[in-house]
Amino acid sequence: MCRLLAYRGTPIIMDELLYKPNNSLIHQSFQAREIEEPLNGDGFGVGWYAPEVNYEPVTFVSVNPAWSNRNLRNLAPKIRTECMVAHVRAASVGEVSESNCHPFQYRNLLMAHNGGIEQFPLVKRKLREPLSDELYNWIKGQTDSEHIFAYLLHTLFTRHQTISPEAVADAFEHTFRHIKELLKVSGISDAAYLNMVFTNGLFIVATRYCSDPKEEPLTLYHSEGSRYVVEDGVTRLEAPEDDDHAVLVVSEKLTDGKQWSLIPSNHMVIVEQSLNVRIRPIHD
Repeated sequence: MCRLLAYRGTPIIMDELLYKPNNSLIHQSFQAREIEEPLNGDGFGVGWYAPEVNYEPVTFVSVNPAWSNRNLRNLAPKIRTECMVAHVRAASVGEVSESNCHPFQYRNLLMAHNGGIEQFPLVKRKLREPLSDELYNWIKGQTDSEHIFAYLLHTLFTRHQTISPEAVADAFEHTFRHIKELLKVSGISDAAYLNMVFTNGLFIVATRYCSDPKEEPLTLYHSEGSRYVVEDGVTRLEAPEDDDHAVLVVSEKLTDGKQWSLIPSNHMVIVEQSLNVRIRPIHD
């Protein structure tokens, strides 16, 4: 399994989220707290938006462990962004390569995944069949995650005319129903764990989902407030300055505290462009 983080709000220095908290994403790369396997050292990736330069995000991925990457350590204190997605990988499906590192980017869209589909090769061909030539050829890696993203995009583009939070939420539901059907047809009894985060730089949709309702999904939290400040490893919310506001979605709480809310099982959190936050059940 893996660990992920998504941020949307008042521009923040990347270092404030990746390194400074007590349980930062970099710390989770070698000592995750809320998953059986604490090591996530099979590469990492960060995607962030700089809309004043280009509407498409910047992505930086590497097969090196996040905790020892000099480039990331040097860049993080010097990049300010209002929307970012970061991920540290524990490889399950697919070799350790840059093409298998999250977040995956399609045009101005980013997606990262924590979880997996057991016996993925049994459903891989069926998941790819409906894809357009463009989406089929866009897939560069071997992971179940990238294939799920491609199918999600196929669903979004064929069923909706615009990319909105509700359209993405509906596309997630359709995708999860399709995956459940493929598991059934293929005789796979193992549950699929699908904690996923999607953004276009303006809004975020993230899911906490397991295909078997009797199983508990992997952890996913959100936190919202006026302004994030990290001091001595502790994250706290302070009174706003001007129009400050921000939302975080994370696999693990970055610090101890009451500001983190566990997203209910088989629900999604929608962070709108206005930064209004809604929790919506996943109807599969």
